Amino acid sequence: MSKKVIYIITGLIITVLSIYNLSSPKSQPVTFSEKVKLALRDAGNQLLLANQDSTSRILPIKKLEPLKYELSFEKPLTIEPDSLVDILERSLNKAKLPNEYLTEVLQCVDQEVAYSFDMKKSIDTDVIPCGGRDLPKNCYTITVRFTNGLQTNENNTIWWYILLTSGFLLIALGFLKKIPKDSTVPEDKNHLAIGSFNFYPEQNKLVKQATEISLSKKECEILAIFVARPKKIIKRDEITKAVWEDNGVIVGRSLDTYISKLRKKLQSDSSIKLSNVHGVGYKLEIEQ
Repeated sequence: MSKKVIYIITGLIITVLSIYNLSSPKSQPVTFSEKVKLALRDAGNQLLLANQDSTSRILPIKKLEPLKYELSFEKPLTIEPDSLVDILERSLNKAKLPNEYLTEVLQCVDQEVAYSFDMKKSIDTDVIPCGGRDLPKNCYTITVRFTNGLQTNENNTIWWYILLTSGFLLIALGFLKKIPKDSTVPEDKNHLAIGSFNFYPEQNKLVKQATEISLSKKECEILAIFVARPKKIIKRDEITKAVWEDNGVIVGRSLDTYISKLRKKLQSDSSIKLSNVHGVGYKLEIEQ
């Protein structure tokens, strides 16, 4: 099948889907509050499973303020800060909720803050304290307050109009553009293999087959440390010193969050495992 035909077919599919979604009657949307409660129950369930607890209840999610919600549990539990950051981020992203929020873990007895973090859109403005020390088994409540307003259904309509325009453009390209027969790009040999990925440290990217995954400068520096010493435990202090100390700058976003971002970018290859060695550091393992 020629590329011109692919352009036309793809454009037609996008156009038809966009017209259908823009013209079809809209069902009653799920409210913001309902989405938050579902996402927090999902996060609470994952926290309980991390505690090997599949029987105790998650108490009803409370709405404390218009943008602030409380998650609580029937029984005491242990909370690992690294896992809490990752679990909440996954659950809220899955529910397509705003990605700027302040989270606090409160002790039930005195309502003192045992742990907190502030998630922002910008990598360098997140404030996430370093993990490594679990919160001991106790009664905790977790509050999440969204700090940058709500997303409305108007955003979805705008995206459908953008897709509709893209569909028309693809159809036009299919009829008008002449695709060169040989459009291959010479392969850059200066790379390192990580499982099914090729790592280009000088270009700050990973490549898997024809897919490129961009890396930030610090993600690239951290990954290079692991690649140089596979299957070896790299201490947290060593990574922090190598990546940040020489610049004389202390950033708000923690090492743990950069590790989380790298895990997501490598997750399509199940043979790659970037594991947390509790209380020590991290280790990159690649199954042969």
